[in-house]
Amino acid sequence: MVSGLAEAVAAVPNPGPDDVDMSQIYVALIGRLDRRGRLLWSMPKGHVEDGEDKSATAEREVWEETGVHGQVFAELGTIDYWFVSDGVRIHKTVHHHLLRFVDGVLNDEDPEVTEVSWIPVSTLIEHLAYADERKLARTAHDILPELAVKEAAAGRTTPR
Repeated sequence: MVSGLAEAVAAVPNPGPDDVDMSQIYVALIGRLDRRGRLLWSMPKGHVEDGEDKSATAEREVWEETGVHGQVFAELGTIDYWFVSDGVRIHKTVHHHLLRFVDGVLNDEDPEVTEVSWIPVSTLIEHLAYADERKLARTAHDILPELAVKEAAAGRTTPR
């Protein structure tokens, strides 16, 4: 979930990616406590329900975990990993998307989420707990300036 794209673009003639202030773009992250009681920050994510496409899943899961509604406007990437639960090895593929903020107020009402926060994109990488998500954050950091310019050119602004 991204907020502030168009507003981060400098008011100059024919702005380009170098005219984007990344500290004015914010991303919604969720924090969960691990088994040791540490708060680990990550991107919202979840399971695809029957008959649901990946974009609809992303929009639903972000809303469920953060309380804010967004609209998918770009694909970010895929994370593929294995983990063990109750002695069973499980394979998981997570498709990540960029969503533009539509409306809502952040909340941590989801029982799986301990905390929710808007984080400046300029500090996103250092907040994320997992290496695979930090890699996706680097990708986002590289593509967001161009996307911000497109959002501004299209006249889209962040609802306040």
